[in-house]
Amino acid sequence: MISSSEMTEPTTAQAPETVTAVATETEMSRERDGEEEEKIRRQKKLEEALEAKSLRRIISAYLNYPEAAEEDLKKWERSYRKLSPAHKALVPHYALKFERLKRCISTNSYFIFNMLQAFEPPIDLSQDLDGYEDSNLDCAPHEKYVLDERHDSSCQPALTNNCAHEEESKSLHDSELQKKDTNGPSPNNYSEDARNNDDRYDCDGGQLNHDHGNASLSAHDWLDPSLQTHVPLVDVDKVRCIIRNIVRDWAAEGQRERDQCYKPILDELDSLFPDRQKQSTPPSCLVPGAGLGRLALEISCLGFISQGNEFSYYMMICSSFILNYAQVPNEWTIYPWIHSNCNSLSDNDQLRPVSIPDIHPASAGITEGFSMCGGDFVEVYNESCQAGMWDAVVTCFFIDTAHNIIEYIETISKILKDGGVWINLGPLLYHFADTYGHDNEMSIELSLEDVKRVASQYGFEIEKERTIETTYTTNPRSMMQNRYYTAFWTMRKKCAITT
Repeated sequence: MISSSEMTEPTTAQAPETVTAVATETEMSRERDGEEEEKIRRQKKLEEALEAKSLRRIISAYLNYPEAAEEDLKKWERSYRKLSPAHKALVPHYALKFERLKRCISTNSYFIFNMLQAFEPPIDLSQDLDGYEDSNLDCAPHEKYVLDERHDSSCQPALTNNCAHEEESKSLHDSELQKKDTNGPSPNNYSEDARNNDDRYDCDGGQLNHDHGNASLSAHDWLDPSLQTHVPLVDVDKVRCIIRNIVRDWAAEGQRERDQCYKPILDELDSLFPDRQKQSTPPSCLVPGAGLGRLALEISCLGFISQGNEFSYYMMICSSFILNYAQVPNEWTIYPWIHSNCNSLSDNDQLRPVSIPDIHPASAGITEGFSMCGGDFVEVYNESCQAGMWDAVVTCFFIDTAHNIIEYIETISKILKDGGVWINLGPLLYHFADTYGHDNEMSIELSLEDVKRVASQYGFEIEKERTIETTYTTNPRSMMQNRYYTAFWTMRKKCAITT
């Protein structure tokens, strides 16, 4: 028989090895956890650096606008100089037109620079990609973010429908509309006349010179012209698209287009929520692809808690300036149609000024809770906290911006309350349909019939449907008018999808 002391002897001898083994496993687990945390940290830093790089490029595109516009003008002047004296005599006003164009470019540049002065970057723009060996990650933003420009035919390169895909922000940045009082801060202390007076500033060699304003360059080093980088001309084309989008959303000249696109949506919301003023909490409405924010603001003015969602920094920089810093109606002057000599009825039509904004946003009668949210629609609103949160979702010229339109429909269904409504107006000009050079680029291009069939699988039933004819950022006085026959519908979510 073995005594109890004899039985315990071997155990005592092996104990250190067991403790060592356990300690080793713990250390290895800690190392793995540490490596995983470091990997997550580096990935986050990389994403921040990529976002900073993207934003710097977009700011540079805005800053390059004067120089690029001047280069176009020089090209037109060179062509004019090649005319024979006899032919020049037939268009003697051309030299004067070029001088007028210079002043128009200067006016647009003045607005852009004031807009950038008011912009507070949400991230540190000094971040760079040094130390990140994976060059493929450097290109990641190209695969996801694109300015909503394909609906604007004048943004498309000649002889192709392809549009470049640029680096955009995917982070969430909430910016609630700031209501201004008479003593509220503003980016510059200009009177309305000064802001519309071409003689108060000049454009020298593509660089804007100012002698007014509270926002100093020292506070915005990224605005220093000596630090700006040159960007492809396609990036500057996006700035021109923004200028045309300003007319669509914030000028009296864009009222006809807004009546075609926005009014049917507003009328439908008004009829679907007739008792909203009597409710203790107003109904909530999300506007993905809100662009420059006018539709989201109009919905707020109807008495909804409205939130616009936009992922393009090109758009967000401009919408923030107009929504938060406009002090009076018609405060600024822009010349949106100067960038093309084609299809003009007259020089005066091409060079006509447009005053913006046509209303003072902060005095428009917004409902408390109006906000603009930056970020990719699916990434931001796929969070569990967003499920069943919205009474209405409004999409206007938006659903065809998806890589995967099914994912858009799924997300809309997820965030709507049971009984909530989805109001849509727009075409199916899929933004990534003609993407070349990106083998991994995804583009699901469903027909309208298939879109409705997929929507039904996510619990939607069509209540109203019709076709609406409309334009998109079109010059109303141009000889060329591109028109869309858009799908307009109201769908109601009857029940949550079960899997």
